[in-house]
Amino acid sequence: MNVAAAFIFFTRLPLWRWIHPAPEAYKHVVVYWPVVGWLTAGVSAGVLYLASLVMPVMLAVWAAVAARLLLTGALHEDGLADFFDGFGGGGSDRTRILAIMKDSHIGTYGVISLIVYLLFYTALLSALPVPLACCALLCGDPLAKGTAAQLVNLLPYARTEQQSKAKVVYDRMSFSEGIVTVVFGLLPLLFLLHPFYWGALLGPVVMFLGLVTLMKKRIGGYTGDCCGATCLLCEWAFYLLIVILYAVDGTYLSATYLG
Repeated sequence: MNVAAAFIFFTRLPLWRWIHPAPEAYKHVVVYWPVVGWLTAGVSAGVLYLASLVMPVMLAVWAAVAARLLLTGALHEDGLADFFDGFGGGGSDRTRILAIMKDSHIGTYGVISLIVYLLFYTALLSALPVPLACCALLCGDPLAKGTAAQLVNLLPYARTEQQSKAKVVYDRMSFSEGIVTVVFGLLPLLFLLHPFYWGALLGPVVMFLGLVTLMKKRIGGYTGDCCGATCLLCEWAFYLLIVILYAVDGTYLSATYLG
């Protein structure tokens, strides 16, 4: 039921019509966040590949972005906007930061963050050959979700459960749950990308540690918006290093990876 709860929570699939997880199951959904990433990544990569057969790569990438937004209901993008609104407009006042992030209205920082994020996201994927971009998507989405899920193990929740937007506070993972998250986050990378690209793991790790430090300093913990923002920014950092690695030795990769 925890897996079903994760798909209900993180996507817009109408599974709730047939499956009714107990409220307690939603406290463990981050454990299976990378599993959901397998679905969202698969849809994105599939749309990208099929669309690239009939349209320019840039338009195909935008089609893939649109498909994922429809599947997730822009849940993480909403978190990204709220995160930048709060941390950008709240100064060093913890209470004000949390209040701004909870406000349903989007501000200047949020709008700019979404525009910049989406432009860079599509530019990065468009800079890669389509097969490599598809594999990067299949790896980057679950990896970013698995990385962002570690927030619940390193930081306390910054609000009370009653103050939470979703009325859910994630439980810290047990050792076995942590293994599940790591395995499902890393498996696509190990099987779909040439080892030359495994160095791109450094991007999400550095981004994650930087965000954890920022959250701890400014609000003393994390929120749901922080999780969504961390997921997207870690994914962005992964693609950035993939593009850099490809630019460094594109000839080698074309011969050994793309065949």
